Amino acid sequence: MTTSASLTTGSAIRTVSHDLPVTPELASFMASGWAPDPVGGDIRLPVAGLTPARRARLSARFPGERLLVPAGGLTVRSNDCDHRFRPHSAYTWLTGLAGEEQADHVLVLEPDGPHGHEAVLHIRPRSARADEGFYRDRRHGEFWVGRRPGLAETERMTGIRCVALDGLPPGRNAAVDAGLASVLGELRLVKDSWEVAQLQQAVDHTAAGFEDVVRALPRALAHPRGERWIEGVFGLRARAEGNGTGYETIAASGAHACVLHWTRNDGPLDARELLLLDAGVETGSLYTADITRTLPLSGRFSPVQRQVYELVLAAQDAGIAALKPGASFRDFHRAGMRVIAEGLAEWGVLKSASGDLHRRYTLCSSGHMLGLDVHDCAQARAETYLDGVLEEGHVLTVEPGLYLQPDDETLPPELRGIGVRIEDDLVITAEGARLLSGGLPRTPDAVEDWMGGLIEAHAR
Repeated sequence: MTTSASLTTGSAIRTVSHDLPVTPELASFMASGWAPDPVGGDIRLPVAGLTPARRARLSARFPGERLLVPAGGLTVRSNDCDHRFRPHSAYTWLTGLAGEEQADHVLVLEPDGPHGHEAVLHIRPRSARADEGFYRDRRHGEFWVGRRPGLAETERMTGIRCVALDGLPPGRNAAVDAGLASVLGELRLVKDSWEVAQLQQAVDHTAAGFEDVVRALPRALAHPRGERWIEGVFGLRARAEGNGTGYETIAASGAHACVLHWTRNDGPLDARELLLLDAGVETGSLYTADITRTLPLSGRFSPVQRQVYELVLAAQDAGIAALKPGASFRDFHRAGMRVIAEGLAEWGVLKSASGDLHRRYTLCSSGHMLGLDVHDCAQARAETYLDGVLEEGHVLTVEPGLYLQPDDETLPPELRGIGVRIEDDLVITAEGARLLSGGLPRTPDAVEDWMGGLIEAHAR
């Protein structure tokens, strides 16, 4: 029988049917002979100096109200196995805590006078060695899942007062309160310099992962599920350099590239086709990159593949050129889609470049905000995001695409089954926008040269 640990007190011990019984003699032996817990040194988080101002901005929006911002809880993957845990982005932004041990923890902003709040972290204490949970509890016992910081340690790490997780006071809970969730999203829209540096680190690791993939293409082409090989190669880089991938990797070959979120990644690779790779490394601080490149698996674009690629690239160039402070968030999408519509009309696919019929072949928006989430600040109100204006410090993607479905009879046969997306990450600056992902080639000639050089060097 499995008993689930409480989400509020952590008092229940999670055991399973095949756990062996514990005799009184073993329980007594397990409770004794442990060294004192060492006192940690200077373990203050690098971001701890920035989080008080973030909490103050939230506090100012809700004077006199108690606010709860949960890290979130564990979710069962299969029977008694949980999915890997990642704290909620708002919790991490306000506390700096990003580890898997944060499951069920809650940041509470307690009203402190008419205008301010005191931050209090409600966290699970260390597994006391006199308590059998430390070796019997499969979900939270430290013998099972590893050591976690205690209350005093977490206070030193964050500068936030910590109390044991043992029931929570009522208040506005970001997990269920749409208004509070919206404000938390809006406060995160503009990134500070530390956040931009974290995103640049994520981008740099992602670029290295793309290089790994190109080097691995000969082996991937030989495997019956080459898409999975690609996913695994990138995943190794993501886990080695960061927390993992920021989202499920899209390794889409051939007509699979016409599926916007193809994450099954169970197909073979064909050297005559393209590979659309949409992937991002998430740093240990949980900031993620989001980059897409469409690569010719032979190393060279065919004439029709190059034709489609160059139209998407021209659309992306137009979108990037539209980025500047004060521009409407939608301007870069409109600029890119004008290029796409005009190109489709020139090809004879559309009768006219006017209207929105091009959306049959583009399907979605050309970009989104980026940060702690791949689709960052998604709970922000439309007037502050989709219908808002760009500001210095916004970080976003520009990712136009053409998805020419294999069964679409409005297309000439040679275009069917081709999917191309080019996606880059940019930060809005006072002068316009800076390309964070400029280390990866974008033009078709540069892509071919880059691929050839990596594969040749790897073969030597």
